[in-house]
Amino acid sequence: MDKVVKTLKVYFYAPIVLALLLVVLYETDMILPGSIRMDANLNFLILSLMEILTLAVIPAALYLFKTKKVREQLVLNPVSSMRRYGILRLLMLGVPLVANTDLYYMSMNTAYGYMAIVLLIVMPFVYPSKSRCEEETGKD
Repeated sequence: MDKVVKTLKVYFYAPIVLALLLVVLYETDMILPGSIRMDANLNFLILSLMEILTLAVIPAALYLFKTKKVREQLVLNPVSSMRRYGILRLLMLGVPLVANTDLYYMSMNTAYGYMAIVLLIVMPFVYPSKSRCEEETGKD
């Protein structure tokens, strides 16, 4: 289980570090912020898609381990199921976090920034500590 916890922590910290790296690159003008000028319709479409995606993945990621199928898998095969579903949950939050951060700086639309901040606030609720992993697999 210790190896799984270490793997999950990498998946937890990687999007946060990547988002912070993007912030540093854009703020130091190594990558030019606002460099993409999108058509208004395309901008609206991407913004709507990211809003729906962000609003959908937050409750889905928080509720993932409460579903019947996942609970059964965690009991039957705790280590591989914890790895699989833990990575899935962390990617559900991490990928939109990085995408929203990048889209914010590319378009300078604050809605992307706010969604990235919300995802960053949600991340500690799925922190993969050893005690949480053991609790979720029922191996107390």
